[in-house]
Amino acid sequence: MKNIIFLFICLMGFQTAKAQDKKASSETAIIQTSAQCGDCKERIEELLNYTKGITFAELDLVTKKVTVKFKSSKISLTEIKKKISDLGYDADEVIANKEGISKLPDCCKPNGMNEK
Repeated sequence: MKNIIFLFICLMGFQTAKAQDKKASSETAIIQTSAQCGDCKERIEELLNYTKGITFAELDLVTKKVTVKFKSSKISLTEIKKKISDLGYDADEVIANKEGISKLPDCCKPNGMNEK
């Protein structure tokens, strides 16, 4: 009987530790972007929401900030910023990739919304 109780306690401890590890690896970041329009929002959210390790991404066009929830055991914040940059947008200190910018529609390029 003591062995069964001991085994039960050990299993409960293992499950608790596993749950804490899962929580600990989940992070939220807010990244300043250079997004300008609804197309930018759609493009960034689609890329991030279909990236392994990212559980949520939403861009606020007023502030140009994207909120990203991710599992740090699967993807790093640096990798997320690089993905945004490769798409053609600034991501905090990571400057937009020139090749990515060239693939954007004119309205989504830097100052694209200001040009007539």
